[in-house]
Amino acid sequence: MKPPVPHRRWVLAATTALALVVGGLTISLTRPAEAAPVGAGSYTTTPVGPLPTGCGPMSSNPRQFATANAPAGAVPTNDWWSSLLWKRTDCAFSEPLHAHPLSYDTFTDGLGFSANSTPAISGTSTGVGEYHYPYVQDIRVGVAGLGAPVVKVDGWTDWTVSPHWSDGARTMRATIGHGLPFAYFQTTGGDAVISATGTADVWSNSGATVGFRVNGHDYVGYAPGSATWTVSGGRISSTLAGRGYFSVALLPPSTSAAERADLASTYGRYAHAHVTGTQVSYAYNPATNGLTTTYAFTTTAREGTATQTVVSLYPHQWKSLTGSTPITPTYPSARGRMKVLTGVNQFRTAMKFQGVLPELPAVGDGGGADLTTLTNHLAAARANPMDQRGGDTYWTGKGLGRAARLAEVADLVNDTATRDSALNAIRSTLTDWFAASSGKTGRVFYYDGNWGTLIGYPASYGSDQELNDHHFHYGYFIAAAATLAKFDPAWAAASRYGGMVDLLIRDANNYRRDDTRFPYLRDFDIYAGHDWASGHGSFGSGNNQESSSEGMNFANALIQWGQVTGDTAVRDAGIFLYTTQAAAIQEYWFDVSDQNFPAAFGHSTVGMVWGDGGAYATWFSAEPEMIQGINLLPVTGGHLYLGNNQAYVRTNYAELVRNNGGQPTVWQDILWQFQALGDGDAALANLRANPNYTVEEGESRAHTFHWIRNLAALGTVDTTVTANHPLSAVFSRNGARTYVASNPTATAITVTFSNGTTLAVPAGRTATTGAYTWSGGNAAGGVPPGTPTPTTPPPTDPPPNPGSPTRYLLPGGGLGAAGGAATTTVAAANGNHDGTPTNPQVFTATGLNLAYSGGQTTFDLFLDAGTAVGNGVQVRISYDLTGNGSWERVETSRYFATDPVPGYEHYTQNAGLASATGTLGTLSNGTVRVEVWSAIGNNPSTVGIGNQSVLRLPYS
Repeated sequence: MKPPVPHRRWVLAATTALALVVGGLTISLTRPAEAAPVGAGSYTTTPVGPLPTGCGPMSSNPRQFATANAPAGAVPTNDWWSSLLWKRTDCAFSEPLHAHPLSYDTFTDGLGFSANSTPAISGTSTGVGEYHYPYVQDIRVGVAGLGAPVVKVDGWTDWTVSPHWSDGARTMRATIGHGLPFAYFQTTGGDAVISATGTADVWSNSGATVGFRVNGHDYVGYAPGSATWTVSGGRISSTLAGRGYFSVALLPPSTSAAERADLASTYGRYAHAHVTGTQVSYAYNPATNGLTTTYAFTTTAREGTATQTVVSLYPHQWKSLTGSTPITPTYPSARGRMKVLTGVNQFRTAMKFQGVLPELPAVGDGGGADLTTLTNHLAAARANPMDQRGGDTYWTGKGLGRAARLAEVADLVNDTATRDSALNAIRSTLTDWFAASSGKTGRVFYYDGNWGTLIGYPASYGSDQELNDHHFHYGYFIAAAATLAKFDPAWAAASRYGGMVDLLIRDANNYRRDDTRFPYLRDFDIYAGHDWASGHGSFGSGNNQESSSEGMNFANALIQWGQVTGDTAVRDAGIFLYTTQAAAIQEYWFDVSDQNFPAAFGHSTVGMVWGDGGAYATWFSAEPEMIQGINLLPVTGGHLYLGNNQAYVRTNYAELVRNNGGQPTVWQDILWQFQALGDGDAALANLRANPNYTVEEGESRAHTFHWIRNLAALGTVDTTVTANHPLSAVFSRNGARTYVASNPTATAITVTFSNGTTLAVPAGRTATTGAYTWSGGNAAGGVPPGTPTPTTPPPTDPPPNPGSPTRYLLPGGGLGAAGGAATTTVAAANGNHDGTPTNPQVFTATGLNLAYSGGQTTFDLFLDAGTAVGNGVQVRISYDLTGNGSWERVETSRYFATDPVPGYEHYTQNAGLASATGTLGTLSNGTVRVEVWSAIGNNPSTVGIGNQSVLRLPYS
């Protein structure tokens, strides 16, 4: 196994610009963005940072390893077979390809097979440990004399791939895939050859069929009907009667020679119906919250009339199988027992979508001390709702996720100040990232046509050069956009910024087969039922993923976005991803039934799933809290699936305590929120006993308290009842149910649950009935006396006064009426950024309708560098006169050199203009943006905001 290349998170990564070193002089190759408009937003088609590469630093076109027969459009990445197309460590061949029930590897003379059923287990049951079914070759299949210098990809479908060999005189094309016990071959230029490791134990050789055992595994070679096989030691060959096709099958382990012979005969009926295509389709029925998924196989009959095939199913599939009956023998695999269907060209699964929520209802926050605790936590987060740790796509996403949770919780308890501060932060951040203005090289998305991908810069953890983790990063953006869309639907319209949100969705998991700009469902392995994180998958253990919960954050984001915008195609795609992956997580990350992990592994969960196994480990930490916690965060109303099995929640948490030697000491908030899904009272006791815990990077004290306090009231997730509405859930405590539904639309709805219970949900509200009957406000007295319960969505804010030319810089990134005194921090420059906004604080006002009155923009920024020497803060003010995403006027002032004396100084327009482009005019639904950053200096500076720093527009 080649050493892994870390591609995950938690250590802030520096962004590297493209550069050329000539004679000791470094010349930046970063170029200004060329914007491609999408509604009011835009992305760039000019590279602004490091790009994906294949084998070698200059091989940026993946098509070099595909034949002319390969499908047109974007190439797949993040798949189980990606190392075949995206060669990273071997410029000719792939890493092992773990398809199940077989693993494969590619060599100059053919395709290797491994049916290894003996796990390799390392580590301990209390510390870091791993189990793998590594590639151990049984046979190699090729053409006599074949010596291909490179293996290419001749085609792919939803869960198959066709590697291709050619040395000029001989060719071979194979088709392999998930769940296929057969590998299919077409050859020219020589005899078909099966080379065994050691001597093959041939137990049948009759005409076109040869059966043999290698390393305890039974294989059968099926040649054309008029051909025969010749056996010589470990070499089995056939002329194929000149017909150039054959197949090789792995049989399930058999209990007798008679059973083995019967299996070989059964498989033989379908041996020449070569699988040439696979395709998934799904249907969500809102009336029943049911999801039906069809896995279809296309075959080509090389001879005979059979059009059906043999397939094996993973546990998450056969446990939900409908309309088919597996035969008795099963295959062992890294995912548990695989059950076999014979004589099929499709199979179906039927699952229940349990529903998701924007957030838990506020039925238990209570009055008195609990309400005071929550409101204090919300107020503490109001000035900095994102609390962002870094400026790349992942850490920006984490900040957006934090702000979205705060907005949802604050809205539930009618704290409009915190809600609007969080929404302002989301709006200004997303609007900034969704604008590829001239000269912009950061906070921008770039489309790369070679790889068919949208890359955000600054990137991190290989999201640019390796296309890692796009669903992780972008899921936070999309989820925050869904929260914003509830309160500001105009912002989310396709003509505004909704189109950019849709591009992020399509990049990570394109739900449209007719959109060839991106591969279909890039990050989602359709047959395996879950995401893969690595773009190239070039590891001896195959591809991998640790944070299944961040994958579910992406799926939930699609459901929330689709529901709030009325896009049922996106919603249904999210429900397919969510429901399928929730089942896969229960099997392969948690093994809730204790049937899939090797018995000697000794863990009830893994931190990472690999193509050939799993690991109680992460890329970044050996601490049990992080190994287990990485598959729990972020905690949102879309993560209720974590509580579908309350007994397992307790088992998982007990393992954490055991392995840690006591209660958690890091990521306590995440782990207590998970514990609350199994035992809310215990989690609340832990929270109350440890009020000074360290907050996880994407969490807030307000959300953690809200989540745990409300689950202590609601009880646990009740999976026996579903609803005819996707934003719904049921909880049970001491036998009493609470039914919950959320309605983001402007029209009241009635939700019907599967047991006949109905719930009226006002427009823009979350409502409950049963043990708690509540709608919008806090049922236990959290709403101040006399406060009316809203019956329509709260109004968009900001701008509080679209006609005012005087604008204060507000917490959360707004420009509006003066608020309470607050501060924000401008990061140190650590270099010279004169004229170029770098890690700026951004403040935005939208929807402005003002007449230009002449004159100039004026401002008064309150700055304090403390005792720091050499700091210089700079401001840029931009005007989008019509709100269409184009900046008609941009004014950059000279930077202001602060003194080393504590106390505010005043940075005004008197510093003078460093540059100005365009002209001012009437603002009609216009936008004004203020960017404040450090142009020079190695220390941060403080900016007074709220009722301090002010912008005065030359408008009336």
